[in-house]
Amino acid sequence: MTALNLRQHPMRLAGAVKREVRSQFGAIPWRLNDGKVEILLITSRGTGRWILPKGWPMHGATPAEAAATEAWEEAGVTGTPSHVSAGFYAYQKLFEGDNLPIVVAMFALKVKKVHKEWPEKGDRKRRWVSRKRAASLLQEPELRQMIKHFDPRAYAH
Repeated sequence: MTALNLRQHPMRLAGAVKREVRSQFGAIPWRLNDGKVEILLITSRGTGRWILPKGWPMHGATPAEAAATEAWEEAGVTGTPSHVSAGFYAYQKLFEGDNLPIVVAMFALKVKKVHKEWPEKGDRKRRWVSRKRAASLLQEPELRQMIKHFDPRAYAH
């Protein structure tokens, strides 16, 4: 197995002190279509921009399991998550009037089933795109690089 060789740049956390930083876990839902890797993007609830599923830690779940749960709830896909992180990125989340600094650990999720119905279907759109297209649609620089260089062979079971 080969690990991603991405250079992780220092994360800008807007002057936050360590205890103010929150963590989330996200999924990189992927599949092979005619031998080419595709990534499933979803829209955010608020702005409608293209993102990947992510959410807060869940009691009793590993980070990869929490990421897989978010992929089900937000994107309507189920599959096999890798328990090896694909990387990290940081962003600011508007939460109760404050900008909270968030660090997200991302996990590859090999999609086995795309469901017609899922919990947040009415709130989001989803779209399968190439890695290159996904990277161009995502906003966060570290996440863009992670997706641009995503190689599912590094997370094969």
